[in-house]
Amino acid sequence: MDTEIREYQDSWEGEIKGKLESQFPGKLTVTGTETRRVYVKADKAIIHDLCKFLHDELRFEHCASIAGVDMKDYMQVVYHIDNYTTYKGEMVEITTDLPNDDLHVHTVSDIWGGANWHERETWELFGIVFDEHPRLERLLTPDTYEFFPFRKSYKLRGWE
Repeated sequence: MDTEIREYQDSWEGEIKGKLESQFPGKLTVTGTETRRVYVKADKAIIHDLCKFLHDELRFEHCASIAGVDMKDYMQVVYHIDNYTTYKGEMVEITTDLPNDDLHVHTVSDIWGGANWHERETWELFGIVFDEHPRLERLLTPDTYEFFPFRKSYKLRGWE
């Protein structure tokens, strides 16, 4: 790769980091950067505003995935947001922690339409509720399920 192009790309992570920290002072932490990646830990209260800023101001046009993680003591939502044009392949990974007694976070499906399916799957498998989601219903499991099969507290029948 041309050295000049590589040096320019190296500055993108720093630029994104700076813009995020100045827009949301004290509300998020950039926990690290590496080639084509910026890692962000954010309070759940700002998730929608953060994603709107990424989309509208920084032109991150694609929500590649949203997933739940059961950390036993709390749940975590992980977002992978991509930019293909302005920053040529940069991805921002956002994590937010949800206490087990309040598994609610605002939907981002109004920002990226494809987030609709990711949020539905995360709700179905982990029980994380995406407030103001237009159609939070099951995709993969029967409507009769009253449990969330990807939670660590869920025990398979016959397994210990």
